[in-house]
Amino acid sequence: MSSDAVLLEALDVTRTYRLGRDVQVPALRGVSFQVERGDHVAIVGSSGSGKSTLLNLLGALDRPTSGEVRYDGRDVRTMSDAELAELRNRRIGFVFQSFQLLPRLSAVDNVVLPLVYRPGGRRERRERAIAALTAVGLEDRLDHKPTELSGGQQQRVAIARALVTEPSLVLADEPTGNLDTRTGDEVMTLLEELHSERGTALVVITHEAAIAGRATHCIELRDGLIVGDNGGGA
Repeated sequence: MSSDAVLLEALDVTRTYRLGRDVQVPALRGVSFQVERGDHVAIVGSSGSGKSTLLNLLGALDRPTSGEVRYDGRDVRTMSDAELAELRNRRIGFVFQSFQLLPRLSAVDNVVLPLVYRPGGRRERRERAIAALTAVGLEDRLDHKPTELSGGQQQRVAIARALVTEPSLVLADEPTGNLDTRTGDEVMTLLEELHSERGTALVVITHEAAIAGRATHCIELRDGLIVGDNGGGA
């Protein structure tokens, strides 16, 4: 694999949480893998396997206790808080199980949020948000608030918000967890279509084997260790 193809890399990553002065809980115990540009990766495991901890590290929301998480070859531990914030805003899109939409804002205003700290005027930001909502099939729901939308529609808004910054990586944390089977399948199909069309790397955190089976690269976690990695079929 060419080093230029590697977008994200975890190298012997550990994360230990301290409970009180004397108790340490290892959540990750030496995890290594790579995500290529445009890859579709599933990280699968049961509750307590370390998935959420790994998501926080891959999303630059936390730093590892030891080991390295690298974006384009650069260790996130060497980045300042400002650089980490810029990485999250410009390079990474997040899709959460609970949608994380602001209830008082319309769909379009929720999607505009990641663009607020970027150059460009209000009109330009709104136009980009409308384009993102149109891409997920919600052009007729621009001014609806989250409480006026179904669960599937709320997740589509969340996907539009993740993609409006044109990130190189989308991290989806149990994106179908609060949806029924049919709606969940529709959301996954949408994510996969957008991933294919835009060449955005997609990493899905899930406990469902059926969701993991849709990915081209599957990593299985158990007790903070990788117990399976098909290497993307290589």
